[in-house]
Amino acid sequence: MNSHSAETVNPGTAVLWDYEDQGHDPISTRTLGFWLYMLSDAMIFAALFAAYAVYVHNPAGGPGAPDIVHPIYAMWETIVVFSSVFVYGLGMVALKRGNRAGLINALIVAFLLGLVFLGMEYKEFASLYFAGDNMQRSGFLSAYWTIVLTHGLHMVFGLLWMFIMILQVIREGFTQNVVYRLLNLRLFWHFQAVIWVCVFTFVYLKGAF
Repeated sequence: MNSHSAETVNPGTAVLWDYEDQGHDPISTRTLGFWLYMLSDAMIFAALFAAYAVYVHNPAGGPGAPDIVHPIYAMWETIVVFSSVFVYGLGMVALKRGNRAGLINALIVAFLLGLVFLGMEYKEFASLYFAGDNMQRSGFLSAYWTIVLTHGLHMVFGLLWMFIMILQVIREGFTQNVVYRLLNLRLFWHFQAVIWVCVFTFVYLKGAF
């Protein structure tokens, strides 16, 4: 007889408990595959950082890194990104407790903070574009635009994913597929924060001097 059958089970956590009763953990198995994807993504960013290291000293008569990067502005972007990651983590606590409303609220706040970050990046690159400092002007600007915008595109994808998960949690609750996707999104969102730390350090902080 199942040890949980005689207990009062919280509907929000019943699905999670059922996973522990199985002979294997299907969520962990599927999450491993997502880790492999992120390793390949990390290799892409490593190549972009290597290219940036080569081109950062080739402004070709155009502006160099000290002329266009703004570390203080990027610091505020960093605070916004980490705030979004922190709030998402609070959502995972709500998931563990079976608190659907708490998870939904956390996802909404994390989503809005991600939008703020993208808005700040849009403002930064719009000013560069209208000043004529687009990616065609020099090798350095090509590398700069590519590495920052590649991260930005990942953030866009993460926000689309987060929006879909909000709808799925509202409609389906904590099914196995929903929990699996939320856990993978947590890994993905944390990964974007780690990549942004690298961008902030090597592009904005180092480039300012």
